[in-house]
Amino acid sequence: MASSPRSPPPAPPPEFEISRQSRIFAALSKKVIDLDELRMLAAQGVPDAAGVRSTVWKLLLGYLPNDRSLWEQELAKKRSQYAAFKDEFLTNPVETSRQVGKEGHCNDNAEHVRNGLLHRSQVTQEEHPLSLGKTSVWNQFFEYSEIMEQIDRDVKRTHPDMHFFCGDSSFAKSNQESLKNILLIFAKLNAGIRYVQGMNEILAPLFFVFRSDPDDKNAKFAEADSFFCFVELLSGFRDNFCQKLDNSAVGIRGTLAKLSQLVAKYDEELQHHLEITTEVNPQFYAFRWITLLLTQEFNFADTIHIWDTLLSDPDGPQETLLRICCAMLILVRKRLLAGDFTSNLKLLQNYPPTNIGHLLYVANKLH
Repeated sequence: MASSPRSPPPAPPPEFEISRQSRIFAALSKKVIDLDELRMLAAQGVPDAAGVRSTVWKLLLGYLPNDRSLWEQELAKKRSQYAAFKDEFLTNPVETSRQVGKEGHCNDNAEHVRNGLLHRSQVTQEEHPLSLGKTSVWNQFFEYSEIMEQIDRDVKRTHPDMHFFCGDSSFAKSNQESLKNILLIFAKLNAGIRYVQGMNEILAPLFFVFRSDPDDKNAKFAEADSFFCFVELLSGFRDNFCQKLDNSAVGIRGTLAKLSQLVAKYDEELQHHLEITTEVNPQFYAFRWITLLLTQEFNFADTIHIWDTLLSDPDGPQETLLRICCAMLILVRKRLLAGDFTSNLKLLQNYPPTNIGHLLYVANKLH
């Protein structure tokens, strides 16, 4: 059994940071990017320089190929595909009905359409609002109306302290609309999961990074880029969102059990005190840590830096995420060992501000 890292070594010196940043720039400038090298460098944190993180994350998530000569072609293809998804899944049934009328009766529009509405005789059974047909656009619209309302509520609550996401500005409203579009299209394409509350929090960092890209063209297509990267990111831990798998080895309970085992491996005394002595089980605090990828435990800037490390894991974020959660417990072990059920639960549900570089350094030592 490994010894407990009770006094973790100090974080690397500033000179190391400067050297690593220059190496990331060098890695990105190659014609064919070495993804293993990029992952190793990005795991320590990506510099906040203009547009670098946007490019690095797209590479880490497999959205951009490692051959730079293919970027323009691949982006054009994916962005066009997303535009087609929007046309297919986000069209209002009223617009669909109007379009059917225009295409099927283009010669007698004046006679049958009044004020943009179809004459009753022109509405087929499948296009009727009361139709129960599976292919009815109205039936599909009503089927997803509850999901649309849930997405709308959650998106409006996304980072209320940030003008980027909230407020009355046209910029914030446009960003909210993009988040809603992505989440609804995802729900319609993934019928087994649809939309689960909290997915907006996972989407937010991706969209923020891509929308903040100083390259205007990239920023303009942030919605499309975020959609595909969101799909890719979720594929690494989608089982945590599938209710049917909750009690299985691959579901959220299985993931929480892995965290418990990891803590026991590196600090048996802490794990025993938490789960046996004070009966603070991982599901009381780590359920949110894991399912929302730590987006609710730290401020937004710190979350972005944590995600540099999470996205660098070639096998998906899960294993790295568990190590970071374990490191979070180790960094407050003294307070936890001195605490009872109430104080420990309060501490872990409201994790104290911490040096993120140091946290990631400790997590890396658990590898």
